[in-house]
Amino acid sequence: MSTAVSVRHGAFGRAAIYELNKPIIPHGHREGHLIFYLDGAPAVVNVSGVDYITDRENAVAISPWEPHSFDIHSSTHEACLCLVLYIKPIWFLESSQTAEFTLNFGRSRIRVTEQVQQWMHRLTSQLLEEENESLFNGYLFETTAQCYQQSWKGQLNNSILDNLRSRFSDYRVRRSLQLMQDNFRDAFEMESLAREVGLSRPHFFKLFKKQMGVTPNLYLNTLRSEKAIEYLMTTEKTVSDIGFDLGFSSQASFTRFFASNVGIPPSDYRRVANIGA
Repeated sequence: MSTAVSVRHGAFGRAAIYELNKPIIPHGHREGHLIFYLDGAPAVVNVSGVDYITDRENAVAISPWEPHSFDIHSSTHEACLCLVLYIKPIWFLESSQTAEFTLNFGRSRIRVTEQVQQWMHRLTSQLLEEENESLFNGYLFETTAQCYQQSWKGQLNNSILDNLRSRFSDYRVRRSLQLMQDNFRDAFEMESLAREVGLSRPHFFKLFKKQMGVTPNLYLNTLRSEKAIEYLMTTEKTVSDIGFDLGFSSQASFTRFFASNVGIPPSDYRRVANIGA
């Protein structure tokens, strides 16, 4: 069963060490996302339909809302121990010198250079030790910065800029985002949502995917996953109560959802995150 070794939340993101031994279904995040191999079996991360290996020489960068999934690259079912970073979009906005770079990595494949490896190992060591918690934000920043800068070297920026300009430009998509954010706890019928914004279901899915990069279902799953993590970290609600608050019919269905989208069960996430808090 997949487990969390350590989870820590910081000023502009969070980091986790996971031992993963089963696939994670396609999903998305509001945050930028970096996946580093630490030990065990290499893994394959599919980003927007393209497979990328994560091993000692390669890490994977995923821009906010970019759909991705995870699988173990091994015939022996050996687990993959990996370091996973989640970076809030505000970091991209504050760290970008021009609009072309905001909210995106330049490429998904990140070479684990000596500099990247040094900062990655510092961050990993900090996650595994209880002392020096004040260093966490700095290590998270430097690890991300090394990968972010590398991802843009030699890249053409026009296509990224065009994509950013088109995002949120259609009022019907903006309306659907607001409706999902206001009602994500309720049983949601996508056909009803499409009618609410004046579109057929096929047209709505096509337009939403074009502008957001993910399907409406993946967007809704992200909202629920984020709220679940917030509840686990900031309240004393039971896992069962959190699941009911988010619209799930049982603790079992909520646990399956959380494990499929985050990689580990919610009780495991809360236990390890509280140790690192």
